[in-house]
Amino acid sequence: MPKPGSRLRLVDVAEAAGVSLATASRSLTGRDGVSEEVASRVRQVAASLGYVVNPYARTLAGGASSSVGLVVHQVDDPYFSEIAGGVIQVAGERGLMVQICHSGRDPDYELRQIRHLIAQRVGVIIIAGSGYDDPRTEASTKAELTAFQSLGGRVAVIGRHALGVDAVLPDNEAGGFALGAHLLSLGHRRLAVAAGTGALTTVTDRMAGVLRSLRSLGLDPSSLPVVHTDFTREGGCRATEQILRDHPETTAIIALNDAMAMGVLSVLRGLKISVPKKMSVVGFDDVSVAADLAPSLTTVRLPMTDMGRMALELALKPPSTRARRRSTGHTLVVRDSTGPPRR
Repeated sequence: MPKPGSRLRLVDVAEAAGVSLATASRSLTGRDGVSEEVASRVRQVAASLGYVVNPYARTLAGGASSSVGLVVHQVDDPYFSEIAGGVIQVAGERGLMVQICHSGRDPDYELRQIRHLIAQRVGVIIIAGSGYDDPRTEASTKAELTAFQSLGGRVAVIGRHALGVDAVLPDNEAGGFALGAHLLSLGHRRLAVAAGTGALTTVTDRMAGVLRSLRSLGLDPSSLPVVHTDFTREGGCRATEQILRDHPETTAIIALNDAMAMGVLSVLRGLKISVPKKMSVVGFDDVSVAADLAPSLTTVRLPMTDMGRMALELALKPPSTRARRRSTGHTLVVRDSTGPPRR
C-alpha cells in the first residue's frame, strides 16, 4: 500500500487487488483479456484508493476530450440515423467529434463497444436503443458506465430504464395505447402484432400500451396474436407471413416499429392484399420515409432528432447526484394505411 501523502500508482492498485500490473491496466482501460469479475474488483479497489487512471481519466476530468461515442442498435435503421443526426448537431455546435458504433442488439457486443470507446478516451458516451428485460444483462453495462463516470466521463442513454444514468425516455407505452385505440375506434377487433424480441424493454413497453387499449374496451388481451421476430424490416416480413398463415381472419397488423411496418407492407403488396381495404397497418416512430411509403404509414411520431440532441445536452450538463429523466411525448399520425375493417 502507498505511504500517506504519496501519489498513488497503478502498481499500488494491482497490489491491493491481488492482480498483475498488466491485469490492473486492462481492467481500468476497458481492454479485453480480463473477466468482468476481475475487472470489477480492480475498479472497486481503484475507486476505494482514490486512484485516477492517467492520462485517460485526467483528460476526461479536465474536460479536454473532444470525442463523443455513440452506440446504436442498428446503424442502417432510420430511427437510429435520425437520433445520430441530433447528436451530431449538438456535437458540431460544441466543437466535438462523434464516433458511432453498432451493437446489433447484442448486449455482449454492446459492452465490448463501450469498452472500446473508453479505451479510445472518449469524453462522452451516448447509448441509443432499447434496454433488456433481464437485469443481469444490464448489470455489466451499468458497472462499466458507473466506473467511467467515476473517472470523469459523461453518459446519457436513450430508451434505457435501468442503467442509473441520465436518460431520454421515449413515450412507448402511451404510444402503443394510441395505436391500439386508433384501430379499435375504426372497428377492428381482429388485430395481430408484429413485435421485436420480447427481451427488449421497448417491445415490452409498447406491447403494454396495446394491451391496455384492449382492456379499456373490455376485450381480452390474451386473445391477441403476437409474433416475436427481429426488430427489423426482415423481421416484419417474417411476422406478416406467420400472421397470415396462422391468423387469416386478421384485419389489422400493429408493427412495433416503422422498420417492421415496411416489411409488413412489402409482404402484403407482394400478395396483392390491399391496404387499407383488406388490411390496415400501423407502425411506430414516424421515420422520415413513413409519409412517402405507398400507402403512407399511420404511425406514432417520436421526435428522434430532438431525442439525440436532448441526450448529448444532458450528458454535457454539470454532473447531478441523481440521474435526470426527460420524456419525449408522442403524436399519433394518421395516414393512408388505416381504415375501417372489410365487411
